[in-house]
Amino acid sequence: MTSVRAAVIEDIALIRELCFSVWPQTYAGIISQEQINYMLEMMYSTQALTKQMEDEGACFIIVYADDIPQGFASYGQESNNNWKLHKLYVLPQAQGKGLGKVMIDYIIRAIQPLGAKTLLLQVNRHNKAKQFYDKLGFKVLKMADFDIGRGYFMNDYVMALSI
Repeated sequence: MTSVRAAVIEDIALIRELCFSVWPQTYAGIISQEQINYMLEMMYSTQALTKQMEDEGACFIIVYADDIPQGFASYGQESNNNWKLHKLYVLPQAQGKGLGKVMIDYIIRAIQPLGAKTLLLQVNRHNKAKQFYDKLGFKVLKMADFDIGRGYFMNDYVMALSI
């Protein structure tokens, strides 16, 4: 059975555990190990995740299959009608089983009553997850390069789904 629940501060250790099981191999071969290490510290340290949850209004969710955590996502409001999917990661052994779609559906159900019309995201231009977003109906708005410091860039597609 699949389930999703909202995450709380006490789940940061679990989110980090899931992240470190997915993130490095997702980006190996796409970006350098040095950039991976930098981005993990920048976005997934305990302090960074706490700030995202407490100060930046990011909502985190965790997806389970048979009561075992399999992935997580985070999202937040960008403007009145625009919301952004900040993160969505599923453990490698659980990919392709519909858990990503379960999380997207959960997010859409959560934000539609709040007036959301569009769900935005950024995905690395070489990440195979783009095909997943294509299948769900997300459309590329533009290609963009985001300076994240120390000479590193995120080379992404900005995508949107009308909801």
